[in-house]
Amino acid sequence: MSYYFTLNYPKKLKPCSVSDLLRQLLLPRKWRHYLRINRKVLINGQYRYFNQLVYPDEKIDLILDHVESEQGIYLPSGKFPDPIYEDHDLLIINKPAGQKTHPNQGETNTALNDCATYLKYTPYIVHRLDMLTSGLLLVAKNPAVVPILNRELTTKIFHREYLAVVNQTRSLPEKGTINLPIGHDPMDKRKRMIRSDGLKSCTHYQVLQKCSDQTALVKLSLETGRTHQIRVHLAAIGCPIVGDPLYNPQCNPDDFLHLTAFQMSLIKPFSFNQIKVKLPKEKIILLNQ
Repeated sequence: MSYYFTLNYPKKLKPCSVSDLLRQLLLPRKWRHYLRINRKVLINGQYRYFNQLVYPDEKIDLILDHVESEQGIYLPSGKFPDPIYEDHDLLIINKPAGQKTHPNQGETNTALNDCATYLKYTPYIVHRLDMLTSGLLLVAKNPAVVPILNRELTTKIFHREYLAVVNQTRSLPEKGTINLPIGHDPMDKRKRMIRSDGLKSCTHYQVLQKCSDQTALVKLSLETGRTHQIRVHLAAIGCPIVGDPLYNPQCNPDDFLHLTAFQMSLIKPFSFNQIKVKLPKEKIILLNQ
């Protein structure tokens, strides 16, 4: 299947070579090679050699007809997701707490199954949210944008922020950074723990308000993306998330995890335009929010 993208080189940027332009757009090396060999990158309707310059406001056309994907098929669930943002290439939904991001074999009740119902075809996974975490989840509508979004994730261009309500079993400074390595818990395969031989993990936090003498609303952002990172880090500093059944000993069995992905920003693939998406306040379901 062929994918066609067009854009104008921004007026605010300095001239650059065609080769550097494609690097700025985060196109994979093999795609840049294909575009050069097959002359599928056009500037103002004409092929331009890769060492030649592109100037501000010139029109760029990219034709990709070699895109491959190993994405499996996600069967439709019959239920619609809660769309928050959508364009030709991207869909951002509000995933409810308690729903898995993607299915294991035979499952049809995950967020990606809901997206398949909405789109009427299989979406492409970009990142995940823990089952118990609610909030913004980005999926790709075609495979051409997936490698670019993956590069944005690894280079921190794709940025996500979370809100959590925590129990203050220990005094929490107004803001700070948690740098504690995370690894598997050998006593419970469901859990992670702080351990010296774990993977480097970094979480930034800011206290937004004290909800009560025992709880606080905290904003968080991640430099790394380890499984259960926010939950493990907050529990490790004595401020576990309210309703966390794995890491909060005060958890009420009838409660839910008070953690939601409420904001994300990224560069729209095949463009220089930043997208910022924020979950509407009425959709943020947190204790005393």
